[in-house]
Amino acid sequence: MRLLGDTGVGCCEGLGGEVVVLDGQLFECTTDGPPRLMDDSEVLPFVDVCTLADAATAEVEGLDLDGIGDAVDARLASRNLFHVVRLDGVVSRVKTRVTRRQEAPFRPLAEVAAEQIETVTVDRAGSLVGFWMPRIYQGITVAGLHLHFLSDDRLVGGHVLEVQLDSARLRVAAFARFTLQLPQDAQFLGTELTHDDDHRIVAVEGGPLTSSTR
Repeated sequence: MRLLGDTGVGCCEGLGGEVVVLDGQLFECTTDGPPRLMDDSEVLPFVDVCTLADAATAEVEGLDLDGIGDAVDARLASRNLFHVVRLDGVVSRVKTRVTRRQEAPFRPLAEVAAEQIETVTVDRAGSLVGFWMPRIYQGITVAGLHLHFLSDDRLVGGHVLEVQLDSARLRVAAFARFTLQLPQDAQFLGTELTHDDDHRIVAVEGGPLTSSTR
């Protein structure tokens, strides 16, 4: 795996978890245990990654996910550009999710999401990393604000469903250019992609489900 950046988010093979790219290291967050440092021999089916450019740092506190969204919106260079988002600090509460690894024949996305594992973590230092993407690119990526969490102790990580910040340092940087790399295997080349699943992608960004607490 040749990583073209140091910051980002992605998913594991077979939807088997969430990936956090932080300071050039990749962490696989699965249902099997705490986040695991990945190596260069592994393959990701999907990842958004960039090099985090220098950006002004803002101190924020007491924000939930909507509040973070507002803080990011206020710092967008344009709603037509891509933006990387990173917050480093302490969360008073964060709910993350991961999905169980799937094997062929693969089930529909909605069925997999209905069995996702949610973890509630309290009073933990860590980083929220992700992107704000223009709406026009929904389907190629996840439009709007999309964040993953990784705790500093590397014991908890995943896609962010809910969060309450204690305090954190917020950085937002804009990008006007991107490179799209597509698979070239037979299954991908023989499957026509459409926008029919856009509503399912949006639905998977939240939702009910099996819960645990750490």
